[in-house]
Amino acid sequence: MAELGKGVTAGKLALNVQKRLSRAQEKVLQKLGKADETRDTAFEELVASFNKQMTEGTKLQRDLKAYLAAVKAMHDASRRLQDCLADMYEPDWFGKEEMDALVEEMIEKEMDNNLEDTDTLWLDYHQNLTDKALLCMDTYLAQFPEIKSRIAKRERKLVDFDSARHHFSSLQKGKKKDEAKIAKAEEDLGRAQKIFEELNVELQDELPTLWDSRVGVYVGTFQSLAGHQEKFHKEMSKLSQNLNDIMTKLEEQRQLKKDATAATKKVDDAKSEEANHSESTSPAPKQEPTGTEQASQRDDDEDDDDDDRPRDEVQSGWDYSDSISQSCAQPGWEGPEAAEGQEERGYAAQPYSEPDWDDDDGRVGQGDWGQEEESSVTNGSDADLPPGFLYKVKAVHEYTATDNDELELKVGDAVLVLAFDNPDEQDDGWLLGVKESHWSQKKDISAKGVFPENFTQKV
Repeated sequence: MAELGKGVTAGKLALNVQKRLSRAQEKVLQKLGKADETRDTAFEELVASFNKQMTEGTKLQRDLKAYLAAVKAMHDASRRLQDCLADMYEPDWFGKEEMDALVEEMIEKEMDNNLEDTDTLWLDYHQNLTDKALLCMDTYLAQFPEIKSRIAKRERKLVDFDSARHHFSSLQKGKKKDEAKIAKAEEDLGRAQKIFEELNVELQDELPTLWDSRVGVYVGTFQSLAGHQEKFHKEMSKLSQNLNDIMTKLEEQRQLKKDATAATKKVDDAKSEEANHSESTSPAPKQEPTGTEQASQRDDDEDDDDDDRPRDEVQSGWDYSDSISQSCAQPGWEGPEAAEGQEERGYAAQPYSEPDWDDDDGRVGQGDWGQEEESSVTNGSDADLPPGFLYKVKAVHEYTATDNDELELKVGDAVLVLAFDNPDEQDDGWLLGVKESHWSQKKDISAKGVFPENFTQKV
């Protein structure tokens, strides 16, 4: 059996070699013009169109693969860029004391969602192009190798047909006709013609259909590419806008902190300057009695001794009192110790008497106290102030509210500061209040909100 198999194989190999030699000989004769060649111009045009179609399709497939590789590279580059941004984004860049923690968390959440959506869009875009465009091109081009091999087979069978035809013709034209050889040559010619015509008919039907199919393939490929590009860039533009909005929020917070820091520094500088001014100012000097009061005190002292003195001493005492009165009218001539001694002697000499509060002169010294007390009571009237009122402040910087529970301020707005219902809810550096204009018009406390303390100044 092994020897039989080897014999069959050797026979096929010899037959194939004989066919190749015969085809090569036939082509040489055709090129030398010693043998005619069967030509089909219409089929040659179909083959030329096929070769052009295969070249264009292969180039489109190669460029599409390069585009998808670029999309993947762009995705990787975009992901690295987004990861770099996410790594650099730190919530404590601007200080949690000056910013609302809720806004920070919201921004971080938006950032995470934005990065995830961006990555998903790139993945979907690449996958859709691969499924709808590249796989379609792969399926389209997969039929070309098989058709190309059949075209090559047709060309070989055409050469075999021409060779059989020439051999049969030469036997018929020979002087000595061998009927057996002529019959065998005619049989080989018929078999070669049948094989060639079957392939030729099949290819003439398939090649025009394949040529027309290229339009639908190109339309489907580029429509899919354009549609997915439009969807991708549309969604990506939204995410890019979201990212831009996030960066805008960060810039606003940075500017807000900058303004708040400047305002705090300005207030601290003003307080420091006021403190330095208070320390440098000397206390008010103790009020000295006027010359008239000193003279009156001395007159009282002198009157007590009038009964025990001679008349001439009394007269001389009056002269002495007048001189003292004149000297006391000009306190700059004597030192503060002398004036203080005179006060002590005058107070010691005067007996205690209960003040007369009905006297107009008795109310002169306390006029300012009465005004201050009256003003304090007027400002603290519970009838015109909201419940929980503490004090009033005035906005020195503009503040834009970033949440529903915040109070928006303009420079010069007066705000009535209120006590928190729950002191634990109060954040450091924030106050609760209602605008004085709103309260005066509507007497409604529902419009209250929180605002940064360092944007205001206590009135």
